[in-house]
Amino acid sequence: MSRFVHEVPMRWSDMDAYRHVNNSAYLAYLEQARVAMFFDRHTGFEGGTIIARHEIDYLRPVVYHPEPLRVEAWIERIRGAGFTVRYEVKDGGVIAARALTLCVTYDFANDRPRRLTDEERDVLRSFGDDGSP
Repeated sequence: MSRFVHEVPMRWSDMDAYRHVNNSAYLAYLEQARVAMFFDRHTGFEGGTIIARHEIDYLRPVVYHPEPLRVEAWIERIRGAGFTVRYEVKDGGVIAARALTLCVTYDFANDRPRRLTDEERDVLRSFGDDGSP
């Protein structure tokens, strides 16, 4: 098992008045990687997933350039009705940010969290972190 890697293009409009990528753009970068990780490649999460929490540590500023950022993602913890996704956002091989997202599987028809299925657990386990990209 190894980290999931997704290349995320920056947009010129991601920069703010201080001439670096605005902190709010990182949520979109994480979302793009998470969607590619689960929904673009697996159908097991169609039952519903919501975001309960985000945490982001900004380690260095990033200035727009045409090369994409590298987002490495892995599953840190699996619980009964949720899981934690960890990320490292890299700019030219240097970690620019570290983040986590707490995801909760959700039953929208009954408006409440639902337990992870065996299929979902198998998918999540495939994204463990062995420390190498």
